[in-house]
Amino acid sequence: MKETHTSSRPFSPMRLGVSPWSVGAFVIAAIVLSPILAVIWMAFHPVENIWPHLMSTTLPRYVRTTLILMVSVGFFAASIGATTAWLITRYDFAGRRWIEWALLLPLAIPAYVGAYALVDFLEYAGPVQTALRDIFGWQTSRDYWFPEIRSLGAAIIVLSAALFPYVYILARAAFREQSGAGEEVAQSLGAGAFARFWRVGLPLARPAIAAGTAIVMMETVNDFGTVDYFAVQTLTTGIFSVWLESNNAGGAAQIATVVLGLVIFLVTMEKVSRRKFQFFSLTTRHRPPERKRLAGFASGMALVACFLPFAIGFLLPFSVILKHALANADRWTDPDLLRALGNTLRVGGIASVLTVLAGVFMVYGVRLSGKALPRLLLPVTTIGYAAPGAVLGVGILIPLATVDHGLADLVERITGRPSGLLLTGSAFAIVLAYCVRFFAIAQGAADGAMGRVPPSLAMAARSLGRTKGQVLREVYAPLIRGTVGSALLLVFVDCVKELPATMLLRPFNFDTLATQVHDQASLENLGDASPGAILIVLVGLVAVALLARANR
Repeated sequence: MKETHTSSRPFSPMRLGVSPWSVGAFVIAAIVLSPILAVIWMAFHPVENIWPHLMSTTLPRYVRTTLILMVSVGFFAASIGATTAWLITRYDFAGRRWIEWALLLPLAIPAYVGAYALVDFLEYAGPVQTALRDIFGWQTSRDYWFPEIRSLGAAIIVLSAALFPYVYILARAAFREQSGAGEEVAQSLGAGAFARFWRVGLPLARPAIAAGTAIVMMETVNDFGTVDYFAVQTLTTGIFSVWLESNNAGGAAQIATVVLGLVIFLVTMEKVSRRKFQFFSLTTRHRPPERKRLAGFASGMALVACFLPFAIGFLLPFSVILKHALANADRWTDPDLLRALGNTLRVGGIASVLTVLAGVFMVYGVRLSGKALPRLLLPVTTIGYAAPGAVLGVGILIPLATVDHGLADLVERITGRPSGLLLTGSAFAIVLAYCVRFFAIAQGAADGAMGRVPPSLAMAARSLGRTKGQVLREVYAPLIRGTVGSALLLVFVDCVKELPATMLLRPFNFDTLATQVHDQASLENLGDASPGAILIVLVGLVAVALLARANR
């Protein structure tokens, strides 16, 4: 009789081909996607269904205003970004070297800070209208006409000036990569400067411009501070109104699904347009186009065309805010400002470190699995960046509050003492929202950096007996350190500027720089808001400097 032997080794998931790295990647993906799924669930299962009421009253107005804002800002940002990128890459004119990098600076100014500065500059008591009254002898506002500052048109101008660098960066890279042979052929056929731009350069750069425009439109949907300050009712302000004023989370979730639908439509259209318009160079000898030297009037006009977006997007708001900050020097030592600065550094620092670590862990785990299904997680988890902060706020706070109350009841039953709300009563929800919102930045940076590491290095380390964790620490970490560090800084800067999610998720008596600046500006107290705004801008300037260095 044959004797059978059973293995005495303990059960391990590795024996079934399940790696802890792959499991961790799935867990991270579930955390990132859970707020989006929670919003959809709440929208279809509301406690009080106010969808018919929304459809018959405010929702059409929210949708109409949002679409007008998105399309207008997208059009102007694309026009400004593509035109300035073309002038920078195709012509050599006076001041081109410094204006090439100056056009990146509006990224350091949050749109809501630009809105505060524009109103202060153009309002009745501002320097523009005051100078007009002094020059023409007008006494009151009834003696002359001046455009309404707090309006949809002003919001379009502010958002376009703040967001056009997204298009400029991508369009500049696309124009640089084009071959000079195509333009030379067009010029030999009699095409002028505008014809070469319209018929040759622009079609070839269309995928990059479309990608930048899609980012601009998504950021426009996400904006709350600007439209709220200008009293423009959009879907994002509708979420705040229905939730905080009407106390209806289900209705807020229903509006959030409309926002999410718009964002998914934009992402889909951007990917379709990129796939539809693909151009390839048929020659292996790539020669970049030579810049044409401009002089006199033409040089001055090119400089003015590039200087105006920089002036409106950065120079004007920074000058106005800086003037107020210097005039209110005592505010720099205000305990509330220092407390808000500490909160900002703490939650932004924790969120950026956790986000980058999760991004690296997930990308490495997916690469180790080598299977198709985990690879699908990478593009899916980027939806968090496309989802506006208000949408994430709805998707995080309501489920988290339910869990928090249950946890507090459990702790009280066990210990006999009330513990309070541990999750929503602290900055935990804000950190979670930041991680979900900006996970795509960390994941994309980690994926790109690891993709540039030769697989043979990891294979050699494994053959020498290194574990998977040691390979990540000893092989990948030194090689991807620079890219991961850049992603860490970019995530931190975005956390500092984030307003909608922070306003919805902050616990009582908890302010960051962004919320404090918004609260003070909403009270028409720009002097008290200016020091915090300057600190936000300075943090943004660090990121812009890093971005400029990476795009040399």
